[in-house]
Amino acid sequence: MKLKSTLMATAIMILTSCGLFAQNSKTLVMYFSWGGTTEKMAKMISSSNGGELFKIEPTKAYPTSYTPCTEVVKEELDNGIFRQVKKAPDFSKYDTIFVGVPVWWHTAPTLMTHFLEEHAADLKGKTIIPFCTYQATYRAETLQAIVDATPTASHKEGYGTTNPNQKDVDAWLKKIGEKL
Repeated sequence: MKLKSTLMATAIMILTSCGLFAQNSKTLVMYFSWGGTTEKMAKMISSSNGGELFKIEPTKAYPTSYTPCTEVVKEELDNGIFRQVKKAPDFSKYDTIFVGVPVWWHTAPTLMTHFLEEHAADLKGKTIIPFCTYQATYRAETLQAIVDATPTASHKEGYGTTNPNQKDVDAWLKKIGEKL
């Protein structure tokens, strides 16, 4: 009996280390990043919970210089212009979806909120966990914009930061029950 228990524990450890029996194998870490900070945080989340990374890319790139980019983003926000996304992940494969964005003009980029609204049916019944990076403030408004764009999903507490670091990301993931 003791040998059987030992063999079972060993098998579970091997399967877990190979990723075949991973706790969060149905987790997606989806993000849009312009300057790289949100991408950095997405990678930290993925490394801590085993979630699959998916980068949201616009069909038409944003300007690479800061001021021209902010002008384009402001125009999109003010005029309800929605930039399209190159491709969407297969949401049916996931139960939990982290959604990450930078804060742009006090909220989430319309690129992401419009994309989420377009996929409301695909997100129904999923658990959405928002995260954001920012330079000044409006963390709460940005996290709420992601929640508002996904009304058919359930939500866990989001997280925002100006400078993501693994220790703080891990503490948040542990708090919400999403750390391996």
